Amino acid sequence: MRRNQRLERHSPTGHAAYHDLLRLLLDAQVSDLRGTASQVQRGDRSYWYDSYRVGNSVRKTYIGEDSPELRDRIARHEALRAAAKARAEEQTRLVRILRAEGFQSLDAATGSLVSALAQSGVFRLGGTVIGTHAFRLYESELGLRYRFDEMAQTGDLDIASFERLSLALDDEAEPPVAEVLRAFEFDPVPTVENTPAWRWRQSRGQALVEFLTPAFAEEGPRPLAALGVTAQALRHLNFLIADPIPAAVLYRSGVLVQIPRPERFAIHKLIVAERREGRDRLKAAKDRRQAAFLIAALAEDRPHELRDAYEDALSRGAKWRDRLAASLARMPEAAQALAG
Repeated sequence: MRRNQRLERHSPTGHAAYHDLLRLLLDAQVSDLRGTASQVQRGDRSYWYDSYRVGNSVRKTYIGEDSPELRDRIARHEALRAAAKARAEEQTRLVRILRAEGFQSLDAATGSLVSALAQSGVFRLGGTVIGTHAFRLYESELGLRYRFDEMAQTGDLDIASFERLSLALDDEAEPPVAEVLRAFEFDPVPTVENTPAWRWRQSRGQALVEFLTPAFAEEGPRPLAALGVTAQALRHLNFLIADPIPAAVLYRSGVLVQIPRPERFAIHKLIVAERREGRDRLKAAKDRRQAAFLIAALAEDRPHELRDAYEDALSRGAKWRDRLAASLARMPEAAQALAG
């Protein structure tokens, strides 16, 4: 399929409206500080917390990893708080514009679940939306117009997080994630090995929520302390969720989540497709379609980021290179774009 047939763009107005919405959601995350923002150094990383007193004790709520943008928002948090009402109205207006422009929004059932998980702190505490729901959000991030056959509707929600980060943050989701899921009639799916469940299935439908984490040794179940759930550890996932980016979900006045960088998502899909080829060819084919679509877009818009992600993956060992080569052997246009 030729690249110029695949790539259709949203209008510059729509793309700008999305990034305005994202900026307002990031502002809102800092505007409701209850106490004093304080910085904590852990290893080579620095994190910001909202420190406030409850009775005779001091509590700390995690805000985010240190960055110039976060420091700027913290410095302006009083002004951001004062503008809360106007900001909420503007968010609603921008969501209305984006829907009129044809940007994808979530259905009510999935949107209400994602919103509840966001309110409990799942994405603030390191949870990253991956899989098909992340792919759909690249429409807004990159200003691309998806065709119907590329929308890939699914009721499954995959959330990944680093086990070590979840432990290091010293904060917890409130209410607990398990409580949120049970409120939406999700129950843990028993495992064959009688290990802790990492999948949750909705009793009144087929919706599935899965929690995943990178495997640095053996694959298997691992605890995510901040979220209070068990996750399945998988190889190659550390590459995917390193340095995620914020994203705005179009539900009500917008929901702030985080997703992998699109260039990492595309390269990771090449690896996953090859791992799945022998046991699930339909999913492997879907992985390659998503990778090809993003590689075509990124080769035009963000060629340096795409090349850096590809070279990063190639540098991680012979098995990584073999899987990438095997996938790209089926995808000559994507291989050419990466070689270029």
